[in-house]
Amino acid sequence: MSHTAHIPSHRKPRQSASKTALRAGVAGGVLSTIAVAGAAGPAQAEPVTQTIEMPTITAGLSTSVAASAQATQAVALDLETQAQEDAAAQTAAKAAKKAKAEAVRKAEAKKKAEAAAKAKAEAAERASRTAERTTLSAASDSSSSSSSSSSSSATGSAASVIAFAQSQVGDAYVSGGTGPNSWDCSGLVQAAFGTVGIDLPRVSQSQSTAGTQVSLDNLQPGDILYWGGAGSAYHVGIYVGGGEFVGAQNSSTGVVQKSLDYDPPSGAVRVL
Repeated sequence: MSHTAHIPSHRKPRQSASKTALRAGVAGGVLSTIAVAGAAGPAQAEPVTQTIEMPTITAGLSTSVAASAQATQAVALDLETQAQEDAAAQTAAKAAKKAKAEAVRKAEAKKKAEAAAKAKAEAAERASRTAERTTLSAASDSSSSSSSSSSSSATGSAASVIAFAQSQVGDAYVSGGTGPNSWDCSGLVQAAFGTVGIDLPRVSQSQSTAGTQVSLDNLQPGDILYWGGAGSAYHVGIYVGGGEFVGAQNSSTGVVQKSLDYDPPSGAVRVL
């Protein structure tokens, strides 16, 4: 028997394998034929009238794209909102800074104006004092010789009290003032006698009874003059001799040296 002779087999052929091979061969041949026909076919070949419906793959993609677009839009909206808020904050900060600078400028201008007004008022006050002292000096120079002799007769403690009181002539009158540049009537009297170690009460009522009552016809330099009743006086001054006194009269005149006729006192006390 030839080596190539066919030997029958008792096993049943595997039809599935052969059918698979056959189908593969047929499919390959068909595809090859289509390819050759397409390449060699006329240019004016009739168009294919049958279309093959491809599976839809964009349904899920469109949903993802829409979601992404919405997310992008939301981010853009957030960024725009933040930008607007930042711009508003910057505008508010600039406005606040400008307002603060304006307030500081106005405060400085007001402070300068107040300082200028104060300086002007002080200058006017100094000028007024100078003019009044000049007037008082002229009046003093024209006083009678008897007045000069009487004033010069004060000695010791009385002379010191009078000298202090006269040195304050021209100062302002201020209720409750005790110096050094403004006085009320009893504050001036108390300070004048304090220069010689005499501690007088603070108010005019008490000062009007602080010493020995004396007649207005028997006054000596250094006596305390009072207006009103003893113990209820409303004003006091110091007799300086020559028929004159020094006193802090009122806010219009300040501290002056005047004749007793200018404002006749009610009584007098002597403490020296």
